[in-house]
Amino acid sequence: MKTVVKTGLPELKAPIAWATSADGVLYTAQVPIKPDGSIETGPARAQMELTLGNLKKTVEAAGGTMADVTQVIVYLTGAEHAGALNEAWPRYFSPPYPNRATVVVSALLVPGAVVEFVATAHVGKR
Repeated sequence: MKTVVKTGLPELKAPIAWATSADGVLYTAQVPIKPDGSIETGPARAQMELTLGNLKKTVEAAGGTMADVTQVIVYLTGAEHAGALNEAWPRYFSPPYPNRATVVVSALLVPGAVVEFVATAHVGKR
């Protein structure tokens, strides 16, 4: 059975949830959203930190830790943002790192965002 995870992130206007879980698996998509609901549109470094922080908050709200994250698909609006991603990554993850795919896209639905994560974590019974 699918359940919505109460993340503490700002309410969404779209008919979607920040995160859901089913059978001990967490599914989430994260963007650089600030606590007031606005989007961080500043430098890529600031966007990576905020998005990774939101992912951490979401995983913990589901009862897990960042060590439970098994896969992250990263969407960047330019390859030049990969350095900021790689710089921030080890502050949130330790080896063994989760599987990661990084895709460069022309734009994201959220204006001004340069990054979006789609992540899966195993937060249930093993």
